Amino acid sequence: MAEESQSLSDLSELGEATGTVQAAEPEDSNEPKLDAQGRAYATGKRKNAIARVWIKPGSGRVSVNGRDLEQYFVRPVLRMIIDQPFQVAGRGNQYDVFSTVTGGGLSGQAGAVRHGISRALIRYEPKLRPVLKQGGFLTRDARVVERKKYGKRKARRSFQFSKR
Repeated sequence: MAEESQSLSDLSELGEATGTVQAAEPEDSNEPKLDAQGRAYATGKRKNAIARVWIKPGSGRVSVNGRDLEQYFVRPVLRMIIDQPFQVAGRGNQYDVFSTVTGGGLSGQAGAVRHGISRALIRYEPKLRPVLKQGGFLTRDARVVERKKYGKRKARRSFQFSKR
């Protein structure tokens, strides 16, 4: 009995040679992922803040926890942070945003909403991913407050030394 030796030129031929069935192709990633109301949903996080964000086509209205953007985020810098993904993507005033935010302070909440808006934009328009990725809006900023250690006044600050 002579065994035939086969050489594989590509890893895709490995499944055919062993007789195993390959998994089905993943569905097209360029399809928008929308809910029954035609909205795209995403979760954004920053520090201890978590934002649930829904976007849908509209006039550019943004509401956070049931309040208007100008009422919730009074400082203009925080409103500018939230508007950044739309400006980079060239989609200013084309989407209505509804979000609920919990935890953290106002700065962390603004960062969480920005992260959520960026991820929801990709769910609605997958072709925007390279632009938003290059702007750094899809990366979750993992910096959080360092915990306090025992024997220390704060996380790293020691108690004041007393010679006498």
